[in-house]
Amino acid sequence: MDVAQLVMDTGITDFADFAHSNPVIPEKSVEGRRQFRTIWISDIHLGTRGCNAEMLIDFLDHVDSETLYLVGDIIDGWRLKKKFYWPAAHNDIVWRLLKRAKRGAKVIYIPGNHDLDFGGISIRRKAIHQTADGRRLLVLHGDEFDAITLAHKWLAHVGDFAYNALMALNRAVNAFRRRFNMPYWSLSKHAKAKVKNAVEFISNYEEIVAHAAGARGVDGVVCGHIHTAEHRMIQGIEYWNDGDWVEGCTALVEHFDGRMEVLHWADEIAVRELGKVSALAA
Repeated sequence: MDVAQLVMDTGITDFADFAHSNPVIPEKSVEGRRQFRTIWISDIHLGTRGCNAEMLIDFLDHVDSETLYLVGDIIDGWRLKKKFYWPAAHNDIVWRLLKRAKRGAKVIYIPGNHDLDFGGISIRRKAIHQTADGRRLLVLHGDEFDAITLAHKWLAHVGDFAYNALMALNRAVNAFRRRFNMPYWSLSKHAKAKVKNAVEFISNYEEIVAHAAGARGVDGVVCGHIHTAEHRMIQGIEYWNDGDWVEGCTALVEHFDGRMEVLHWADEIAVRELGKVSALAA
């Protein structure tokens, strides 16, 4: 199954039509959009119920960048091949990504292990990004370093089933929290942080990826895949993971001076809403 067929199934016959169509969720006209030199996002998993589409749409409507990296698992081919699920909000995300490229942003797409083929955007398996202050960063999804995905695909599918069950519970928890005006909270992220084996897997993964980047002679690495946003130094290599838009709802950004940070968008929304409440109370 490729994206051309997917687009036909969702009622749009060609990628170019996205740029000329109107999204169901209108693009916000936000004054003072936050400007970055570079943005990295990954693991959106369009085509699944776990995708936090509305939160990602809010992010895309509040930020701009000269370069945008899509670091894999943008569309979840595994899930779509089993059961088709594609709400209008997922069209709206694709519309925004393609619109961004049309407006002049450099958009680079690095496929992951769940992706379908993706058109209209520069596609690379790996990329080297040079920051404003001269650091060279290897950019890749990271699934090639996941021994479970590579060597035991059946086990990966079992894990995928268990993960989706946990995400269903995560959605139920957050539906309850929204009813009482409570901010978004990731149950699955909390569970991973508490489970010893998950913590060890993440640590080992980060060290393997950093070692591979060091062998390529770069200063650091940016990846996704494990749905855990992180920044740390590993044997002289700067490791960044941009997280995901299923659990943590995070993005990695580079400022124009080369400084980098992870944005936790649920926290950003909470601060924004608090500011509105404070303004009304003043």
